Amino acid sequence: MHPPAAISLLFLLLLTITTTTNGHNITRILQKNPEFSTFNHYLTLTHLAGEINRRQTITVCAVDNAAMSDLTAKGLSLETIKNVLSLHVFADYYGAKKLHEITKGSTSTATMYQATGEAPGTTGFVHITDAKGGKVRFTPEDNPSQTDVVFVKSVLEMPYNISVIQISQVLNSPEAMAPTSAPDLNLTSLLQRDGCKSFYNLLTTSGAIGTFLSSIDGGVTVFCPSDDAVKEFGPKYKNLTAEGKTALLLYHGVPTYNSMGMLRSSNGLMNTLATEGANKYDFTVQNDGEDVKLKTKVVTAEISGTVVDDEPVAIYRIDKVLMPRELFKATVAAKKGDGKGEDAEAPGPDSSDDYGDDDAADQKANSGGKVVASAVMVLFVFVAFL
Repeated sequence: MHPPAAISLLFLLLLTITTTTNGHNITRILQKNPEFSTFNHYLTLTHLAGEINRRQTITVCAVDNAAMSDLTAKGLSLETIKNVLSLHVFADYYGAKKLHEITKGSTSTATMYQATGEAPGTTGFVHITDAKGGKVRFTPEDNPSQTDVVFVKSVLEMPYNISVIQISQVLNSPEAMAPTSAPDLNLTSLLQRDGCKSFYNLLTTSGAIGTFLSSIDGGVTVFCPSDDAVKEFGPKYKNLTAEGKTALLLYHGVPTYNSMGMLRSSNGLMNTLATEGANKYDFTVQNDGEDVKLKTKVVTAEISGTVVDDEPVAIYRIDKVLMPRELFKATVAAKKGDGKGEDAEAPGPDSSDDYGDDDAADQKANSGGKVVASAVMVLFVFVAFL
C-alpha cells in the first residue's frame, strides 16, 4: 500500500477512536484542582455530578473553596444548595473565546436549574455580559443588582461537549436560595400513590420491596404497572415460581435515577434490578415524540404518568406489566409465528438461542468498546505495512 493512502486510513481510524471516547467526568476533572474541592464535594452530595456527566454541550461554572464557604455558612438545606449549584451549570457551551466574542456583548443562557422545572418563570436563566476591560460578567435573572461575578479562568475545554470555567463568586438567586423541603424518600408510601397500590402489594408479599429500598441512596427508577394492568396480568403472575415472581418485580426497577427529561433524550438498552450475570433482564427505551415506551421481546409498555420525579427517586406509571423474555420465552416464540399469541403461559428459563435478528440493533448502545478495540487492531495492521 502506498504511504499516503495508508496515512489517510490511519488518520480516519484515529478519528474514529477519538470520537468514540468523548465522555466526561466532572468529578475527575475537578479533582485535579484542589481549590474546587468543596464545590466538587457538593456536586457529588447533591447528585448533580451524575446529571452533568449524562449531558452534553454544557458549561460548569466552578467557584473556589472560599466562595463555597460563604454559601455553606448560610445554613441552607441540601436541596436548596442543589438548586443554587444547578444555576451554575449552563445548557450551552461557553469556552473562554466564546465568552469574549458574545454577539452584541450580551446574551442569556438557560441553566440546569431552569431545566429541572424548579425555577419559577425564567428565574433559571443567567445573563452573560462582555464588559469593558476584557471582563465577562454573570448576573442571575432574578438578581440584576449582582454585578460582581466575573469570569476568572478556563479550567478545561472539550469543544463542544463540556467547558469548565471558574467564576469569582456564587451566583445569588433569591428563588434558588429560597427554603426547600427535603423530598419524601419514603418509597413505601410513594408506591401506594396514583394507581400503584396493586404493584406495591406484590412487592411486599414477595419480599422484593427490600431490594428497591436498599437502592434509594444510589438512585432508583421504578416503572409501576397500573392497578388495571396488574389485575389483567394476574393469571400469568400466579403461574410463575416464587423466584420468577421476584425476578419479574425487580425487572420493573432500574438501579439509577432517570428523570423524564433523561428518558426522553435516550434510546437504548437499560439494565434492571433483576440483571445479574448471564441473566440479562434488560429492556429497550424508545421515544416516539412525547411518548416514552419500554420494549421487551414480549410486550411494549408506555409511560402513562409520573408518580414522583425527585432525585434520587423516580416512579413512573406504565400501562402494562413488563414481561422479560427470560421468563416468557414461549411467548417470544409465539410472536415469531407459532400461532399461540401473547396468551401463551409457559414461563421458563431463557436460552441464548431466543435472540432474534433485531437484537443486533438493541445491543448498539453497548458496542462502543468493541468498535474502539477493532479500530486499534486494524491500526496496528496498517502500521506493520508502512
